[in-house]
Amino acid sequence: MKTTIDHLVVVAPDLDTGCAFVTAALGVDLQAGGAHSRMGTHNRLLHLGPGLYLEVITVDPSAKRPDRPRWFGLDQLGPQSPARLATWVARTDAIHAARDACHGIVGDVEPMTRGTLSWQITLPTDGSLPMAGSAPTLIQWAPGPHPADMLQDKGCSLLALDVFHTDPEKIEALLTAMNFSGPVHLHALQAPSAPYLLAHIQTPYGLKTLPLSTM
Repeated sequence: MKTTIDHLVVVAPDLDTGCAFVTAALGVDLQAGGAHSRMGTHNRLLHLGPGLYLEVITVDPSAKRPDRPRWFGLDQLGPQSPARLATWVARTDAIHAARDACHGIVGDVEPMTRGTLSWQITLPTDGSLPMAGSAPTLIQWAPGPHPADMLQDKGCSLLALDVFHTDPEKIEALLTAMNFSGPVHLHALQAPSAPYLLAHIQTPYGLKTLPLSTM
């Protein structure tokens, strides 16, 4: 079993708001993705390197509401909610074993499609983010080209993802159990601070952070 980082997930009340958030931080535009009919969502995408990308995902207002909670906590967003880097997704070659290694924290394995793409992904039944987005969602793509390979290269690459949480040891144990390797660094927060992520991305305009760092 091998696991590595697959993509970053930005959530927003609508695609324009989410893409404006990313463009303000990185200086580049995203390209069209597609719709997830089972979840009633759609996305736009940004290439971040071989086998890596960023996804802005939102509720699709033209889609039928699904008969279950939408993924990535999207049902909790209101029209005025800010866009944010909400979580990350880890790619594995043995999703059921990786999921079992997480003792149910990441949810159940479910099939999903978008256009010609198909994959298996872990989803909590209530649509929440595992460990408030600090623990990864797991994904296993069907054989074929990775989605990142089909995206235009705009000169952006993910250098590192910092994960800030009050219990980094628990996240580290999960990553070790799923045999994870990749540029993800864990940092301790003092309670009751809210967990958050900070992505370091090389762009045509230099090294940038998402979200814009105020530190």
